[in-house]
Amino acid sequence: MSLEATLRERASNACELSGSTENLTVLDVGPDADGSAGTAILVSSALTGQITGADEIDPKQWHCLNESAWSTVPPVQVTAYRLLSRMPGEGWARDLLDMLYLDEETLAWAKAGLEGSSDNADDGVVHKDTHGAVLAAGDTVTLIKDLKVKGASFTAKRGTAVRNISLVADNAEQIEGRVNDQRIVILTEFVKKA
Repeated sequence: MSLEATLRERASNACELSGSTENLTVLDVGPDADGSAGTAILVSSALTGQITGADEIDPKQWHCLNESAWSTVPPVQVTAYRLLSRMPGEGWARDLLDMLYLDEETLAWAKAGLEGSSDNADDGVVHKDTHGAVLAAGDTVTLIKDLKVKGASFTAKRGTAVRNISLVADNAEQIEGRVNDQRIVILTEFVKKA
């Protein structure tokens, strides 16, 4: 059975991200794609430019990730993670990224594809924790002191783990994360990488 036939069977002849059934194409999910169904997805050809970074992301077209991000297929999970990571200005995308769980191997694969991307959110801005360790989107950090959260009625306690952080693209001293089910901005000087 050909790769395309295998993917069509797995995806029930629909785009694995949007659900569209028109103009489907096979897309390798690198790095290290080996030409197998385990490193490829079936997608609508209209979306491939945005997925590969050749075209600018149009967030309105990606609300379909609210469903497809929960796929159990690793290359679909990786692609959804990467797309969500490239939309840091969209609240719904950040929230969905915060909720996603990828096993360690799949998360490493997803991050490996982001590091070499021309759309990497940091654009040369390097975020470092209090000890100088470089932070990346999706990392887990721990608060090193109690932080009074402005505009909220709670204090983020020292030792709190903040999972799946986002980097503030234009400020190396700020990250975003979810504490007590609220998305907050945290200064990097008050966190250490887990």
